[in-house]
Amino acid sequence: MNEAILKGIALGFLLAISVGPVIFSIIKQSINHGHKGGLSFAIGVASSDFTLVLVSNVFTEFFNRLLRFEKIIGIGGSLLLIGIGIYFLFFKKTRTADEGFHPHLHLRISDYSRIFFAGYFMNTLNPGVIAFWFTWATAFVVLPVPERMVLFGTCLAIVFLADLLKVFLANKLRQRLTPVVIHRINQLSGLILIGFGLVLIAGLLWYRSGGS
Repeated sequence: MNEAILKGIALGFLLAISVGPVIFSIIKQSINHGHKGGLSFAIGVASSDFTLVLVSNVFTEFFNRLLRFEKIIGIGGSLLLIGIGIYFLFFKKTRTADEGFHPHLHLRISDYSRIFFAGYFMNTLNPGVIAFWFTWATAFVVLPVPERMVLFGTCLAIVFLADLLKVFLANKLRQRLTPVVIHRINQLSGLILIGFGLVLIAGLLWYRSGGS
């Protein structure tokens, strides 16, 4: 059982330090909406990870069939990233101090729900995340169910704690930011999301064509 915990910690750190659109989105949500907004997004991502872990371990064959539609899912998720990126690059507005800008805007429950589902679907529709969980679920399929529960439970806990740390650090940074800087960060985040979306689509099309 100790070995399962150690493997879960290693796997968790591997995913926590990987660079992807989610890490930038967690920081952006925390900067724009405070720690509650960042936490809502992080919980959405964690819920998505839990769903994918459950599906990949309990319904391995179903998950394998789902990967046959990797191109469709991947392109859909990539277009979602590009669409969100375009919004933050060109349309997202940040109010200035004269317009009543406040670092911690009051959000309604519906706003937190929207942020939660944004995190959930951004993570779920990422083909890299799908492939990650399926690959490791397949690698550890020979382990007894209790050990796999401990392993993936530990992994998910590490990843969620890492996301909470990102929220905390973003809010510490947020106190030093002006609305103009926040607007630039939104634009940078938009460019990053667009870039990730284009790279994912290019990778899917290249893989589909066999690299020719």
